[in-house]
Amino acid sequence: MRARGRTRGGAVQAGAVLLTAAVLAGCDGAQAPPQSSGDSSPRTSRDGSASHLASTDWKRCDAPEGGTAPGPGWRCATVDVPLDHAKPDGERIGIALIRKPATKKSERLGSMLFNFGGPGGSGVGILPRAAASYEELNTRYDLVGFDPRGVAASSGFRCRGDEEQEKAHREVDMTPDTAAEEAAFLADGTDFGAGCERHSGAVLPHVGTANAARDMEEIRRALGDRKLSYFGISYGTELGGTYAHLFPKSVGRVVLDAVVDPTADSVGHARNQTTGFQRALENYLKDRGQDPAAGTRRIADLLERIDEDPLPTASGRELNESLAVTGIVAPLYSKSGWPTLTAALDEAERTGRGDRLLALADSYNGRDEDGHYDTQSHSQRAISCADARARPTAAEARALLPEFRELSPVFGPFLAWDTAGWCAGWPVEGEHDTPEASAPGAAPILVIGTTGDPATPYEGARRMADELGEGVGVMLTNKGEGHGSYGESACVTSLVDAYFLKGEVPADGRTCS
Repeated sequence: MRARGRTRGGAVQAGAVLLTAAVLAGCDGAQAPPQSSGDSSPRTSRDGSASHLASTDWKRCDAPEGGTAPGPGWRCATVDVPLDHAKPDGERIGIALIRKPATKKSERLGSMLFNFGGPGGSGVGILPRAAASYEELNTRYDLVGFDPRGVAASSGFRCRGDEEQEKAHREVDMTPDTAAEEAAFLADGTDFGAGCERHSGAVLPHVGTANAARDMEEIRRALGDRKLSYFGISYGTELGGTYAHLFPKSVGRVVLDAVVDPTADSVGHARNQTTGFQRALENYLKDRGQDPAAGTRRIADLLERIDEDPLPTASGRELNESLAVTGIVAPLYSKSGWPTLTAALDEAERTGRGDRLLALADSYNGRDEDGHYDTQSHSQRAISCADARARPTAAEARALLPEFRELSPVFGPFLAWDTAGWCAGWPVEGEHDTPEASAPGAAPILVIGTTGDPATPYEGARRMADELGEGVGVMLTNKGEGHGSYGESACVTSLVDAYFLKGEVPADGRTCS
C-alpha cells in the first residue's frame, strides 16, 4: 500500500476532501495587520481581458477516460513542451490543460493553476468536479487544471492491464511473512516497472517532478501571465516548492495546502505517513469514545486474522489483509469519512464479512464495478520512482519493521515494506534523495498545515516554510482533521481568498482553530 497523498491516491482523495461541506471554524493567534504581496500581483492586462490567450487553441472539452465532458463553460487545450528540457529543440510532448474563465472579466487578475496531488492526479479530470469549492477565486481568476507529464491525457502511463492489476491485489501480500511471499512481493514491483518501460519507455526517464515544474513555466508563458498563481494540494505542494526553487522570479501568489515534507527521503516519507495515519486513527477512536491503544490493538488483531483467513464478500472476491488496510486508510483522509469507517469495521468484526472495506479499497485503488482500474496508481509510481534515488532492499525494510510497528501496529508493517517494494527493480534511476525547495527572492508563499492530516503530517508544513526561506515561506496552522484545509475550515478559506484576491499575506505563524 502506498498511501496516496504524498505523496492520493492523493489527488482524487484531495479533490473529494475539497468537495465536502466546509467545517465552520474560527481564527485565533497572531492578529498583525495584513501584508501586501506587492509586486507579486498576477495581473497581466490593464483591462482584464483574455486576449493574451489567443495563442493557445482552446476548444470544447471531450470527456476524459471513464468520465463525462465538463460542460460548455470549460475549454481544453494542449501546450507542447520538450520531452527532455535539456534538449529544447528535440522531441516534444503535449501537456493537457482545462480552463474555466473568470466570471468577472473586468476584475480579472489572471490564471490560477492547480495541482490536486498524487502524484498522478488528473487536473483535467478533477478541476471541473472541484470547481464549486473555488467559486470565489473564479470571480477574478481563470481556473486552470493540467495533467502533468505521464498522467492521463499527457502521455499517461498504463503499466499493466486490469486482469494483472486484479491478480496483484488478490495474490501479493504487502507484508510478506515467508521467503516465498517476500520473493513474490519484490517480483511484483519489478514486473510493474518492466510494464511501464515496455509501454512508455521514451517518457519514463523524464517524468520527475522537476520536469513537471519546468512544464508549469511553459504553461505560465502560454497563458500569458507575468507571474504564476498556483494552488498546490498534497503532492502538488512538492511540485509547487520545486517550481519556486527553479523559477523564484516567476512566483506570484502561491498556496501550498496539505504539505509534503521536503526534507524527507523515501524512508522518511513512510515514517511520516505511519505517524500521520496512526495519529488520525487515534483521533478517530477518541471521537468514538474508545481508548486509542486498545482500539489500535483490536484493529491490528483483526488484520492478523484476515491475513490468515480472508473475509468473504457478496461479489465473490475476498478481502485480504492488504485490501483491508487500504480500506481503513481511505476514510481517514477526512473526518467526514469516520462514520463510514465505523460501519466497515463493525461489519468485519461482527459479521465476518468484508464488503464495506473492499468497497473502500476499490475506490481508493481506482477500481470500478466492472473491474476496470484507472491509471493514477501507474503514474504515481512512475513519478515517485523517477524522483527518489533511494532503492531500499528487503533487508533494509525488515530492519525498519520494529520501529514502524512501534509507531503503528496497523499501518507500520505495510509502509515499512513499501519502502522496498514500491520501486523494486525500477528501470530508471531516481533524481534525488530529497527535493530542493529553497526559493530566495520569491514572493511570499502561503504554507498551510493541518494538525490532524494523516497523509502529509503537520510537521512537514513547517519544514516546507523553513526550506522556502525567510520572507518566502509563510506558515498558517489549521487545528483540525483531514487532508487539506481549504473548503474545510472557514478561517483558512477566508485567509486564502484574501491572499489570492487582495494580495493580503497573513502574519507568519497564524493559527485557525
